[in-house]
Amino acid sequence: MEQKVNKKLKITILGAGSWGTALAILLVENKHNVILWDFFEENIENIKKYGENKKFLPGIKIDKRIILQTNIEKSLQKTDVVIFAIPSHVIRNIVKLSKQFINKNMIIVNVAKGIENKTLLRMSEVIISELGKEYKNNIVTLSGPSHAEEVSRKIPTTIVATGYNENTAKIIQKTFSNKNFRIYTNCDIIGVELGGALKNIIAIAAGISDGLGFGDNTKSAIMTRGLAEITRLGVKMGANPLTFSGLSGMGDLITTCISRFSRNRGLGERIGRGETLKDILSTMIMVAEGVRTCISAYCLSKKYNVEMPITKEVYKILFKNKKPIKGVYDLMLRELKSETEFCN
Repeated sequence: MEQKVNKKLKITILGAGSWGTALAILLVENKHNVILWDFFEENIENIKKYGENKKFLPGIKIDKRIILQTNIEKSLQKTDVVIFAIPSHVIRNIVKLSKQFINKNMIIVNVAKGIENKTLLRMSEVIISELGKEYKNNIVTLSGPSHAEEVSRKIPTTIVATGYNENTAKIIQKTFSNKNFRIYTNCDIIGVELGGALKNIIAIAAGISDGLGFGDNTKSAIMTRGLAEITRLGVKMGANPLTFSGLSGMGDLITTCISRFSRNRGLGERIGRGETLKDILSTMIMVAEGVRTCISAYCLSKKYNVEMPITKEVYKILFKNKKPIKGVYDLMLRELKSETEFCN
């Protein structure tokens, strides 16, 4: 892999959802050659027809320099960078679909935030398990507070690039950054990926609080204690605790818990108002990653023997028909303890 930071790159984005579309717009404005691929031909045809992604990113015009594709082999020919901009639960399938066209000169960028249910692998680990360990240094994950709706409107946004090879992460940092979009590098891929995935569960809890009619005091407590349990699990899994006070930890958590664009917070709010998970999911166009991630996080908490009370209650509310109000008061009435683990 011998990419040069300043060269004009050919970049293929797999997934024409809101984030994939926003990144295509960003990268073509950075003077790169961009292909936007989607598995569903109807999605690509609608973008061509309307000049915008009405389904996932309405109101944002698609630059005509972006090449729209449904043929994955053509999309990946002579590509410098391939970006997996798809929901976490289909990452493995799309890697399988594309791996015969991927080579060791390509940088592989993951922007999905999740933990695979059956394997409990992070997204970069899923990609490595399909492509092989020889691709490890090619992989970069982008994470942080970055709603596609805002990025596409050139609202200043700052996120993190992490990977197993610092130079590869720096190439992606340079490739994506401009006056509206700033990237920092971080060498802690475990912490960055866990922070991006686990905050979605806490956002569901924050939404449940909103749906129940609680106020800022409650949401602040959920966010703060949620970050504490994310950090506990992360450290047990080998992450740097400082990562969780950064953009991919606290930064992403705050945005996802308070934003009107947050699908996870919105799902939680509807749960708090009394709707069932099944009914909510049947009406959602885009994926709320926190639902599946909650299953993985609950399993990880047991595997690593880490106390994650908010995650546990969200799991019971989503999958065990526990009443949201009962979950809140069970959290409040737990054994009293110190806020910090190092206090006696």
